Amino acid sequence: MTDLLQDLDQLATPRTNWTREEAGEVYRAPFNDLIFAAQSVHRKFHDPNAVQTSQLLSIKTGGCAEDCGYCNQSAHFDTGLQASKLMPLNEVMQAAEKAKAGGATRFCMGAAWRELKPRDEDAICEMIEGVKSLGMETCVTLGMLEDGQARKLRQAGLDYYNHNLDTAPEDYGRVISTRTYQDRIDTLDRVRDAGIHVCTGGIVGMGEPETARIGLIAELANMSPHPESVPINHLVAVKGTPLGDSKPLDGIDFVRTIATARILMPKSMVRLSAGREGMSRELQALCFLAGANSIFVGEELLTTPNPEKHEDFDMFGALGIEPMKLGSVELSPAE
Repeated sequence: MTDLLQDLDQLATPRTNWTREEAGEVYRAPFNDLIFAAQSVHRKFHDPNAVQTSQLLSIKTGGCAEDCGYCNQSAHFDTGLQASKLMPLNEVMQAAEKAKAGGATRFCMGAAWRELKPRDEDAICEMIEGVKSLGMETCVTLGMLEDGQARKLRQAGLDYYNHNLDTAPEDYGRVISTRTYQDRIDTLDRVRDAGIHVCTGGIVGMGEPETARIGLIAELANMSPHPESVPINHLVAVKGTPLGDSKPLDGIDFVRTIATARILMPKSMVRLSAGREGMSRELQALCFLAGANSIFVGEELLTTPNPEKHEDFDMFGALGIEPMKLGSVELSPAE
C-alpha cells in the first residue's frame, strides 16, 4: 500500500488542501489497495450496504444556448432532439408522486437553460414547494444563477442545487466555450451562500487525459466545505455532438475515479450517475465497493437512457443493498 493510503484514520479526516500530486498518488495506487482504502473510509461515515435513490425529470428539454460538447440539448448541434417549453406544475407533481411511490427519496428537476431567467423563477419555486410537500428532498439544475436567485430558491424549500464542473480547468475549453469555469464556481458560491446544499461533479469518458480526471476530483475536494453530493457521470455519447465519437473509458479507470472521490471527500454522497445503462452489474458493484452510495433510478436521465427500475432493485437484491428511506440522509444546514 502506498504511503498516502497507509493511515486510514488520517484519510477519513476531511481536508481541502489536496495537491494534484497527492490526488494522482491515490488514483494510481495498486487497485486492491485503492479499493480497500476507499471502502474503509466509506464505512466510517456511511452505511456500506445502503444506497440513496434519486429520480431526475427534464422539466424543460432542448434549445439550450450553451455549446457543451457532450450534450444533445444544445441548440448548437443537430441531434434530432425537439425543444420543449417548461413543463406545467401538475405534470411535474404527477412525476414526483410516481417517483416517490417507486422508492425515490430525492426528486431532481433539470431545465436546459444557460441561466435561470426572472420570468421563470415563480414557476420553478412552485415546483420546489410542491415536491417538498411530498416529503422528498428537492434538487434542481437550471444553469447559472445571479445574485438573489439562489436565496429565492432556498426560501421555496430547495435542498440541493446541481451545477457540475464537468472536467478539470485545463481541459474545460476543449468541452465548452459559452461559459467559463469561473462562471460555474460563481454559481456554486451563490448556492452555498444561500444555504443550499451543493451538488457538483463531472463527466469522464469524454476523451480526457488521466490528469484531467485526477484534476477534476482534486478541484471538487478542495472546495470548502466539500460538496454534499458528488455525481460522477460516464459520458453517454450522442451522435451529432462534438464528443459523440468518444471512446468509452475503461471500467477500471472509472472505478478508480469513484474511489478517489470517496477518499478525497469522505463525507460526501458520491453518486454513480449517467452511463450506468452501459455498465454491467459487476462494474456497478465495484463502484459501490469503491464508495458510491447514490444513483438515479428511472428509465431516463433527462434525455439519455438509464436502467429500468426493476433492474436496479434486482441488482440491489443480489448485492444485499438496501435503498435508503425518506429522511435517512440527514440534511444538516449547508455551511
